[in-house]
Amino acid sequence: MMSQVVIYTKDYCPFCHRAKALLDAKGVTYTEYDIGAQPELRDEMIEKANGGHTVPQIFIAERHIGGCDDMMALEAQGELDNLLQA
Repeated sequence: MMSQVVIYTKDYCPFCHRAKALLDAKGVTYTEYDIGAQPELRDEMIEKANGGHTVPQIFIAERHIGGCDDMMALEAQGELDNLLQA
């Protein structure tokens, strides 16, 4: 069973594309909210991310992971798969 993954993005954001590419490579299904196309979701994202206002903002099983670099660090430490399987 995979954990629910939510990612807030903007279409032109290279870090968003990198984060989604890693999730895609792992076969992870995720819910994406493009705050460029849906700016009304920006405040929701900032609140859920404890003030994080840059994209992407990534959540795994309701837990705020952070941005692309944070997720890449979890991957490098071998911890991302455990979070995704929780």
